[in-house]
Amino acid sequence: MLIQNQVQDIITATGTMRTNVYRPLDDKQYPTIIFYSEIFQETTPITRSAQILAGHGFVVLVPEVFHELNPIGTVLAYDDAGKDKGNADKFTKPLEDHDSDTLAMTDFVTAQTYSNGKVGAMGVCIGGHLAFRAALNENIGAAFCLYPTDIHSNTLPCAQGNDSLSMSKHISCPLTLIFGKQDPHVSPEGRVLIHQTLSKNENDFSWHEVNAQHAFMRDEGERYDAALALQMYKMSIDFFQQHLRS
Repeated sequence: MLIQNQVQDIITATGTMRTNVYRPLDDKQYPTIIFYSEIFQETTPITRSAQILAGHGFVVLVPEVFHELNPIGTVLAYDDAGKDKGNADKFTKPLEDHDSDTLAMTDFVTAQTYSNGKVGAMGVCIGGHLAFRAALNENIGAAFCLYPTDIHSNTLPCAQGNDSLSMSKHISCPLTLIFGKQDPHVSPEGRVLIHQTLSKNENDFSWHEVNAQHAFMRDEGERYDAALALQMYKMSIDFFQQHLRS
C-alpha cells in the first residue's frame, strides 16, 4: 500500500507539538495508531516503523514527545549526549502533560476525514510506557507496548498516586506488553510486579517475554533483532486490525 506523509503542528495544553502523520495514499477512512518514540524523538528507525504500520492500512501519528523542552524538529542522536538529554527530558516532563498530548492527538485525528474514529497506541521504550499510559484515555481502543520503561519503578514525574501502574486499574481497553528478558531497564522483579498488578486489576492483557535486549526493534545498532522485529510488526498489525477495525 502506498503511503503519504504530512507534518501537522497540533496545539496541546502545553504548547505546539510537531507531529508527523503517515497514512495510505487514498481517500478512504482508516484506524489510527499513535506511535510514541524513544527518548530521542523521531529518528530514522522510528520513521521506518511508522511507515511500515501505515503501509498496512493505518493512519500513524508520531509526536515529538518532549515538544515543550526542545525546539520544534529536534531529533537527538543515538550517542551519549543524546541519551543524556533524552533522559533529562524524560525525568522533567510530568505524565499529566503526556496525558494532555494524547487528548490533543485523539481530538485532532478523529476530526479528520481520513479517520474511521478508532485510535490505538503503540510505542517503544518510554514510548511503550506512553502507549500504556495513553490507554487511560477512553478514546484509545487498544495499546501495544514494547519494552516499556519506568512503569514498574514509578520514576517519571507525576502527582502522587497518579503513576501509570497505580492508575492501570482504570484501563479498560486491551493491552499487549512485550519485554526482552535481557533488558536491564526492566528487571525480572519489575516485570513480575507489572504482571501481578494487571492480573489483580483483571485488565485485558497479553504478555510476552522474548530473548532480546532493550531496543531490539531499533534497526540501527548491535541490539537489533530483525527476526523478532518482524514478528512484533506482524503481532501488532494483527492486534490493531482486530481491535480498531470492527
